[in-house]
Amino acid sequence: MAVINLDGVTKTYGGTTAVEDLDLEVEAGEAYGFLGPNGAGKSTTINVMLGYATATEGSATVFGLDAGRESTAVRERTGILPEGYALYDRLTGREHIELANDLQGADDDPDAVLERVGLAPEDRDRRVGGYSTGMTQRTALGMALVGDPDLLVLDEPSSGLDPNGMVDLRGIVREELDRGTTVFFSSHILDQVEGLCDRVGILRDGELIAEDTLAGLRGSLGAESRVAVHVDEVRPVEFDDIEGVTGRTTDDGTLRVRCRDPAAKAAVIRRVESAGMAAEDVTVRDPSLEDLFAAYTDRESGSGTAVAEGRP
Repeated sequence: MAVINLDGVTKTYGGTTAVEDLDLEVEAGEAYGFLGPNGAGKSTTINVMLGYATATEGSATVFGLDAGRESTAVRERTGILPEGYALYDRLTGREHIELANDLQGADDDPDAVLERVGLAPEDRDRRVGGYSTGMTQRTALGMALVGDPDLLVLDEPSSGLDPNGMVDLRGIVREELDRGTTVFFSSHILDQVEGLCDRVGILRDGELIAEDTLAGLRGSLGAESRVAVHVDEVRPVEFDDIEGVTGRTTDDGTLRVRCRDPAAKAAVIRRVESAGMAAEDVTVRDPSLEDLFAAYTDRESGSGTAVAEGRP
């Protein structure tokens, strides 16, 4: 069942088109990464999806409800961490969770919610106006989690979070997915969603230019992985007959093999061992999501830049 369904959505402001002819479908229980640089149209898409803005053309439904005409019903089932949110300086962190309880008709324990998002006990009864950016972000995330939402929409959720905060955020997202929540994760920082999202869509200048799993995106570009095997002693070995191997080099006791087929990586390691070499260290580098994003956007703009590949 599709939780989110956008069909031919176009949104213009005056003479400017923010989103153009966007088709998007997100299934129940899926983690969907919505990626693109600042100004690509991600927040506009979310605003249409949640009924804060009306599509100029096309339709948007969430939970089978019309996002424009039935936006209140949509938001009752949705936890939202918007970009550029504003909390109430004179309210405490605890009072913000109590406010979210009132708005959602929930009775969540404020301490349990704030514990989950990593806000320290001594900060929960302080006014938000004295919070750091990271503490404010944690409080806003807590408000989004109130009421066990069926859909969690995170728009640039890492703003102000330190590395520990990012670890906490990823853990919370995984917990929500385990609970069956659908997660829509919008970001311009690409490595945040790698290893977290089932599928990703890449938005550029208001258009969805690519959408697939990470493996699918890599495959459609013919992107290569690099396997580096450090051995005790280099001995003669051939990889040319392994399907998906595109090249090799040897230096300083390390065999470096380029693979276009994911299955070839394991075959390369087995071949090394069958040739009588002891693999002392193995490093595999797949093209990162940032590499893929650069390659897709360059391809769309006609520059033809290849996928960036680092040496493992």
